Amino acid sequence: MSEVTIAKNAGFCPGVRLATQRLCDRMRAPSAGERIFTLGHLIHNEEYNSMLEQKGVRAISAAELECVAATATPASPVTVFVRAHGIARETRAALEALCTAHDGFSFVDCTCSFVTKIHRIATEYSEDGKEREHIFLCIGNAAHPEVEGFMSCFTGEKYVFPDSKAFAAAIDGELGQKFSSKVPVMVAQTTQNLTEWKKCQKLLKKVCTNALIFDTICNVTDSRQTEAATLAAASDGMIVIGGKESSNTAKLFDICQSICPETLRITKTAQMPLVKTFSLTHRKVGIVAGASTPQEIIEEVYKTMTEAENFAKLLEETEVKNLHTGAIVTGTVSHVSDTELQLDLGAGVTGYIKADRVSDDPSVKLTEQFKVGDAVEAKVIRVSDIEGVAELDKRRVDSGKNWEKVVAAKDAGEILEANVADVVKGGVIVFVYGNRVFIPASQTGVPKDGDLAPLKGTDVKFKVIETKEQGHKAIGSIRAVLREERRALEEEFWAAIEEGKTYTGVVKSMTSYGAFVDLGGVDGMVHTSELSWKHIKNPAEVLSIGETVTVFVKSFDREKKRISLGYKTEETNPWFIFTNKCQVGDVVPVKIVSMMPFGAFAEIIDGVDGLIHISQIAMTRIGKPADVLEIGQAVDAKIIEIDSEKQKVSLSIRALLEEVAAAEAAMPEDVAEEAPVEE
Repeated sequence: MSEVTIAKNAGFCPGVRLATQRLCDRMRAPSAGERIFTLGHLIHNEEYNSMLEQKGVRAISAAELECVAATATPASPVTVFVRAHGIARETRAALEALCTAHDGFSFVDCTCSFVTKIHRIATEYSEDGKEREHIFLCIGNAAHPEVEGFMSCFTGEKYVFPDSKAFAAAIDGELGQKFSSKVPVMVAQTTQNLTEWKKCQKLLKKVCTNALIFDTICNVTDSRQTEAATLAAASDGMIVIGGKESSNTAKLFDICQSICPETLRITKTAQMPLVKTFSLTHRKVGIVAGASTPQEIIEEVYKTMTEAENFAKLLEETEVKNLHTGAIVTGTVSHVSDTELQLDLGAGVTGYIKADRVSDDPSVKLTEQFKVGDAVEAKVIRVSDIEGVAELDKRRVDSGKNWEKVVAAKDAGEILEANVADVVKGGVIVFVYGNRVFIPASQTGVPKDGDLAPLKGTDVKFKVIETKEQGHKAIGSIRAVLREERRALEEEFWAAIEEGKTYTGVVKSMTSYGAFVDLGGVDGMVHTSELSWKHIKNPAEVLSIGETVTVFVKSFDREKKRISLGYKTEETNPWFIFTNKCQVGDVVPVKIVSMMPFGAFAEIIDGVDGLIHISQIAMTRIGKPADVLEIGQAVDAKIIEIDSEKQKVSLSIRALLEEVAAAEAAMPEDVAEEAPVEE
């Protein structure tokens, strides 16, 4: 008997599985009088489609839609299921129009999410005139329904190439010349051979540096092809199972045959005699299957090769015999995507967990939380009699265990950390241990009636302050954590404070008598008299709210939690600056600021004035300073005295005038300039 190995990724891909699930669910519980159709074959598998026909689900073409829709009534509704490969833009428009025109007619879109992504790309580059600036390129089968569908969404110049050889020839010709005026947008059919796709990317990047390349090959397809190549290399015979029209099955066959020449392709169970013969002539056989191959066909091939009694007996002999609705099972992760987990439950049985059944937290990314080989415990919620697979729910197993963690965190006053998943009426939502926690607006730390929107997507620390066992409801508080952190900072601050110590703080508020500065959890006050060396009426003349300032402790009272701060320093004292800059005998520029009967006061620097006595204003006797000077006038004056004790300065303009007069008197007469002669 042959040693037989079934590829882990054999059979339905997520897109096909979802489409068949949705149709199966509707077939089990149709509306009264409902008739169900598929637009084209739902998947590329002859036996599956034949089964649908036998159960009354007929495949129709786009041309038949209008006639079928015309027969729909509320009493006898018609539902059309759109195939996983998707449809053309025009066909979708026709379906939507028929839904409006005929009461009782509807359609269910089962287009694979990977195909839908390409539809979006093609549509995006057809909007706002972009189609005139771009060329849309596809590597795939131009006649395949999937390619026909998404290529119809691009309204500009577009081309489809089957492989890298054809693409290279086109680039070397007229197509390559167009890249100088139009930007190429390149996608791949979701089931395209990965090696060919990489070759095409390399070719395009060589001739066009600004090309827009989108990796649109289904990640399951990639895994399936890689696994097929590995299995083929380890086998002396390969069996590839899939429908005649299945593109991905054809590519699997090409990959396997290129590595293992002894490769057999099976399209239906009627070919089982070939399988039995094949098993007798090959020692190690690998089995792979296309994305549209039902699990029951794979099991039929396996059963034939291993001569097992039946699949049911196989289940009885393994630990998955408890595979029934409600059972708790443990599986090994065989594939991870952002939309679901795929588990190997043993004996060739596959379990699937959709993202929303893994965790209640919508921000959880499965590809970051799980990896292939991880063990996952989940509850069986549905066993498909058509696919031979199980749908699982991890939340139901985790819920009880994780709720206990939430309650324990509340009881212990534990500080938790989570990302704000959503902003809702009255507060925000976070998820911890897979459980939803509501944080009221009053507990977010945001001021009353403040905007909560900036919190979304941020990581916050909080405490669970209330839990309700019924419904597993929890209420949290960010404010409680902030309050504790502030208290800790205060204790640390008061333990280290001392007079003269310098701090960097932020101006928090102002009053007529001073400014309050946040020193990092503790506030101190700078009195107005401490802000400037000259008299000011309001702190706003020196500081502004939100400004970062350097202050020092003048005094403090730990019991009353009061701190008196200083802002002005000796280095900023105008008299200190003046005496370090000027001395007796210096000539300085000054500005007249006020006058008295006995003289004029002049500003030397900001904060330091000097007196020009009336006797020092002019060389001759004057009645009052205003006879010679005026307020605001700029003049030069000589420093004739500095009284450091009283911080007074005496200035003289007369001294400079006398020096000029003496210099002129000392000049020889023959040096005097000769006056011009008037004609």
